[in-house]
Amino acid sequence: MSRHRLEVYLDKVFDFSQRRAALPEGRKYPRIPWSTIFDAVFLGAACQFPSLHQLEAECGTGVLRTRIGPLSEDAMAYALERQSAAPLLDLHCEVARQLKRNGVLHSSWARGLVVVAVDGIEICSSFVRCCPGCLERRVHHKVDEELREDIQYYHRISVVSVVSSAFPVPLGLRFQARDEDEVACSLALLEELSQRLGRRFFDLLVADALYLRTPFVKALEAQGWDWVINLKDNQPELLAEAQRTTDGEAHYQQSDSQQQLRLWYQPQLYWAAADRSVQVLRSERVQSQRRVQLRPPDSPKPQGKETIEVESTNFYACHFELGNVSPLFLYQLGRSRWIIDTEVFQTLTTDSHLKKPSVHHDRQQAFLVLSMIRLLAYTLTLVFYHRQVRSHERTPDRGFRRLAQILAYLFLAPRLDSS
Repeated sequence: MSRHRLEVYLDKVFDFSQRRAALPEGRKYPRIPWSTIFDAVFLGAACQFPSLHQLEAECGTGVLRTRIGPLSEDAMAYALERQSAAPLLDLHCEVARQLKRNGVLHSSWARGLVVVAVDGIEICSSFVRCCPGCLERRVHHKVDEELREDIQYYHRISVVSVVSSAFPVPLGLRFQARDEDEVACSLALLEELSQRLGRRFFDLLVADALYLRTPFVKALEAQGWDWVINLKDNQPELLAEAQRTTDGEAHYQQSDSQQQLRLWYQPQLYWAAADRSVQVLRSERVQSQRRVQLRPPDSPKPQGKETIEVESTNFYACHFELGNVSPLFLYQLGRSRWIIDTEVFQTLTTDSHLKKPSVHHDRQQAFLVLSMIRLLAYTLTLVFYHRQVRSHERTPDRGFRRLAQILAYLFLAPRLDSS
């Protein structure tokens, strides 16, 4: 039987068909095997189909009609609701271990360290659709020009992703429960990953200022992980001390045609809230950017782009032995946190449709399992894109979204058997 190019690659590198076949069945008397349901949802996510409703059409008369065959939306939702999420996280971790063995997580700039970022994102907010796991809040909004206060239902998830590699590699996600905040949810996910991947799978964690709390950093250090976390107003005493002690001549300066960068480094600064000392880095960056300048209609100058100077100042609290390494390395570590926002979350929500509320209403488990399959599909298609498409093509870069369209079209084209 002929196979899709993506599936051939996944079997060759990850032995994916065998691992997928080993996933346990959650139903007692399944009419359609779980492997077929999983393949449909996984390939649909790889092709970036936004909903199970469209996936049903693609399986019936669209690009997946030969590969999957007729499959209803209700059948997929029923199967997803009865599956356990734990085997999917195990499968994702097996993929991550294989990527590390293959050297995909290696990075030249990170000095041999595997750096991960953790952050949370809100998905599937609605005033109508909800499930037992939804978080709730009261929100003022307009309905037919009338201001009303209603209960809004939503989910928050925490995601851990490697950010030191050539492209980000998500390791897993976890849904935030009603009795916990984002930091507690993220810590629980990190502990789960530590049990499955081992403490030494990654070396250092970067995060936003929300995570600069004593219990969180103690838990990281207990696992043997270093950390670099943004320092903002939520730790006012430490921030004020950092501002006071980083005046004067910069410890590091860098200047080119695009930016001017100055860094101040304090190896020992007392953090009163935690009754301990931490390292602190202050960065000041001036960037030259081209931006459109809006002018009034009667202005003599035409509207166009002008070069302006954009200044930014950031503080980072750190637990990392710098030694003879330049403070620039700490700055690079702190800046790498943005990758999870600008690349991982951006692509997951716009291209991989993580916010689409398919099977959400009254189906908490189905929505969780669907989200985990979508994250796994995003990870593996991203690996395929960088390792097999961009690295082999001589034509201009097609882009990740364009790849999904090509994958879908390839299901229609006749293919040679690669087995």
